[in-house]
Amino acid sequence: MKYDRAERLTKLPPYIFIEIDKKRKAALAAGVDLVDLGIGDPDRPTPAVLLRALANASRNPAYHQYPLGSGLPEFRQAAARWFEGRFGVRLDPASEILALIGSKEGIGHLPLAFVDPGDRVLCPDPGYPVYNAGTLFAGGVPVRLPLLSSNGYLPDFGAIKDAHLKRARILWLNYPNNPTAATAPESFFKDAVRFCKRHGIILAHDMAYSEIYYNGAPPHSVLEAPGAMDVAIEFHSLSKTFNMTGWRIGFAVGRAELISGLITVKGNLDSGVVSSIQAMAIAALEAPPELSESVRRVYQKRRDLFVSGLRRMGFDVEYPKASFYVWARVPHGATSASYSSELLEKAGIVTTPGNGFGTAGEGYIRMALTAPEERLKIALERLKAFVAR
Repeated sequence: MKYDRAERLTKLPPYIFIEIDKKRKAALAAGVDLVDLGIGDPDRPTPAVLLRALANASRNPAYHQYPLGSGLPEFRQAAARWFEGRFGVRLDPASEILALIGSKEGIGHLPLAFVDPGDRVLCPDPGYPVYNAGTLFAGGVPVRLPLLSSNGYLPDFGAIKDAHLKRARILWLNYPNNPTAATAPESFFKDAVRFCKRHGIILAHDMAYSEIYYNGAPPHSVLEAPGAMDVAIEFHSLSKTFNMTGWRIGFAVGRAELISGLITVKGNLDSGVVSSIQAMAIAALEAPPELSESVRRVYQKRRDLFVSGLRRMGFDVEYPKASFYVWARVPHGATSASYSSELLEKAGIVTTPGNGFGTAGEGYIRMALTAPEERLKIALERLKAFVAR
């Protein structure tokens, strides 16, 4: 008996990170020594102080039951204090904050709350694949917003066709940006809020890399823009800031009506974030600044080492202002996929082809600084030899 997949699955492109992982595993099985700069998964362990908080919380019998609802009140209160301290924006923990099983889960579920079949969702291109996937699962139509280097990787709202604007329900933004590592000025967020108000569109901002920034220049939250609380929801993650990708916890903040819609979806599809992990997250949010500063120092040192090495070889690449990604043009005559494949097969370096994030990513590869310095140095040596050939 054959079971045909639902039509919605046929519309999905292969999830790029799964495809890369298949190639990576095949090379490893063949005995290849790989330098893995593909998936943005921090290589350093979760800080010991947070693991102790998790261990202590796991012994609390109250945390052994379903963690139903919007998240522990203590977690939402800690998130509110952290957010006000970081961005100067005061939030109501009861109605404007929601715990997530990682920000990816919330991003994927948001369209189910607000998008009907045929509605348009404005998605950055290149961009995190989940914006498109979540839209398709909800029956919506993704509309690509090209992010071009000539415009600082910011979308041009004036180029969106009226036919799309009439049915647009959500605008996705993501700064610091994955994959381009671009940041957005305050003026851009003000323009985005005005644009969404004018057209009755939800402004959804993915800010998973808010705390990975360099040279003492912290990125801005969209909620800092005047009027943003009328139209916006923002997604935050503890994964990158505290090396907690495996623990799966994040949170959404913003207009209460948008938070409520997402709560309704989640209440029907999951049972909440594990309570002891929420307790660990509270310890992270309340930790001294040195904890996140130490993470930034590691990535800044890696960034400076790796990007300077690439530039000496002639790569067209900028020093990222934030995130831990390096967005580099491939040489003339190569495609994103062909160059990424050659690096894997001939240099033992795993990268991500830019076109996997959208058509506007063609001509680029993304490299993640999630490898120790000694491995980054090996990657540079291999790249030098590869380029020389």
